Amino acid sequence: MSKKNKKKRVGVVYSTNPDYDYDYSSNDEQESIMPDQQKLRVAIDRKQRKGKEVTLITGFIGPEDELKALGKLLKSKCGVGGSVKEGEIIIQGNQRDKVVGILLDEGFKHTKKAGG
Repeated sequence: MSKKNKKKRVGVVYSTNPDYDYDYSSNDEQESIMPDQQKLRVAIDRKQRKGKEVTLITGFIGPEDELKALGKLLKSKCGVGGSVKEGEIIIQGNQRDKVVGILLDEGFKHTKKAGG
């Protein structure tokens, strides 16, 4: 099969169901939810980071560009680096209390600390 005729089947390797029909529509764009309805969790993570602590923000629902804008805001207010990957915001260092305060000020009412 040539590359130009190959259809992109994201997340499906093989199906044994003879009646299975793959949906080719792309659902990459999610609808934006108001900040007061978002349920964000802020945790400290050290796993697979050579013992370095990072603040991990999960649970954001919405388009990727809004997630990146929120990540940029958090990084600038905390004065540290970080990144946005796979629907999560990663902030360098133990900034959990500061991040929770910033998110609450921005209107994310259901923001909670996760973990110990």
